[in-house]
Amino acid sequence: MVVEEQSTSTIERVEERLQLDVPWITLVWNDPVNLMSYVTYVFETYFGYPRSKAEKLMLDVHTKGKAVVSNGTLEEMERDTEALHGYGLWATFEKDA
Repeated sequence: MVVEEQSTSTIERVEERLQLDVPWITLVWNDPVNLMSYVTYVFETYFGYPRSKAEKLMLDVHTKGKAVVSNGTLEEMERDTEALHGYGLWATFEKDA
């Protein structure tokens, strides 16, 4: 019986951890270096976004100064940010509000 209570408690802690870990976002910031066509290409290539979504996000970056390009767990957003750095984009991740 004690084992069942302990495993339920462990499961609850894991579920809480997963819930706390989900609201993270990756932002891409406008920069003076990359062409708009290249930013669109990166969004299509890395994220697999269709051209229309990639272009909308690129225009948000260009006109608003930034765009949220992905969301998920902390580890996923760290991975996305690092990948975008590899493409030469200015990207950061943060906890979603």
